[in-house]
Amino acid sequence: MSAFPACKHKKHKARGPRKHGLRWLASEPYRVFFASGAMWSIIGVSLWPLLYAQLIGFNPNFVHARIMIEAFGGAFVVGFLGTAGPRMATAPKLTSLELLWLFALHQACGISHLTLHLAWGDAFFVALLVSLMLCLVIRVIRFRKEAPPPQMLLALTGLACGIAGAAMQLSRATLMDPQRLRLANLLLYQGLLLPPVLGIGSFVFPRMLGGDFGDPKTAAQSRAKLVRSIIAAMLLVSSFFLEAFGMVTLGYAVRAIVAAGYLLIEVTWKTQQSGSLATGLSWALIIGWLGIVLAPFYYAQHVSIEHLIYIGGFGMLMLIVGSRVLFGHSGDLEGFFVKSKWVRFLIFLGVLAATTRATPAWVPSTTVSHHIYAAWTWGLLSLFWLLWHRQRFMKRDEE
Repeated sequence: MSAFPACKHKKHKARGPRKHGLRWLASEPYRVFFASGAMWSIIGVSLWPLLYAQLIGFNPNFVHARIMIEAFGGAFVVGFLGTAGPRMATAPKLTSLELLWLFALHQACGISHLTLHLAWGDAFFVALLVSLMLCLVIRVIRFRKEAPPPQMLLALTGLACGIAGAAMQLSRATLMDPQRLRLANLLLYQGLLLPPVLGIGSFVFPRMLGGDFGDPKTAAQSRAKLVRSIIAAMLLVSSFFLEAFGMVTLGYAVRAIVAAGYLLIEVTWKTQQSGSLATGLSWALIIGWLGIVLAPFYYAQHVSIEHLIYIGGFGMLMLIVGSRVLFGHSGDLEGFFVKSKWVRFLIFLGVLAATTRATPAWVPSTTVSHHIYAAWTWGLLSLFWLLWHRQRFMKRDEE
């Protein structure tokens, strides 16, 4: 069984393109974007050990952040939505030309940042997200046979936040204004991923716990889910403005309450099938939420603490959800629920990387060593994840 809900609608079920060439990859773009994103994450974290070994002559602070958010996080967003979006609306899948265009923009973004052309990287990223949004919106408006889940509004909110944040970085006025710069950073670094985590998560997490997708059964339930999604989106975006303009604690509090409240309401947290990856899902959500809660109390060190969100929350969630997609589309769905020492080891690496990178907030003397340890730990995790799924990237469930 596939990882996405369109497979439930037998009247639309059809064999996809044969396993060859661009047409096959375009129908399931996660295969190239997930792999590329994981590789870019290894490149992004490797900059810190290279700096401290005096092998590069620039401080990678901004380059590292952009690569991890835009080239790593952006790749998983595009890969997931590019695969799931058309299926959720039972609309045509991406074409080969669209795949080539999106992937070229993705690579141009990462290469630009790596070569210190941050403005070009942000511009390519804006073009990537705008292109993806147009691909999805056109399909929903013109070709859909069914309405997509109401929660997908939050995924589109994430795309809008990412576009706004990256576009603001292109303005000299933003770079000269601390408040505008903080807002741009929040929209890009957290707004790109947090709303999709809630929207896609409320739809996919029940499936990852062994249940169903939790589709609304009536029009009234669908409207209620849409209203909750709209409220959550508005509150999340408002929280970024609150923090950027001085109400730091209130901004974080709104995010923490919305994140916890929305998932508690929308997701039935009853485990039908357990497994090591399902346990990892819980760890990722808890660590990411703790990062939101703790950051305002140590705001002078919020960058270190927020790595609980970026690594333990967003990073681990992307790899775990990515694993669910890979297992589902390779015809080995039951493999996702296996209890495995190897998977527990990978989850341990993710938790270790997050806590190690956050430690300098409380022990500043460990900054250099923990930058290096966290970088090596995440790099190994991403490499092992790629090797673990190497066959699933090319294996297809013909149903």
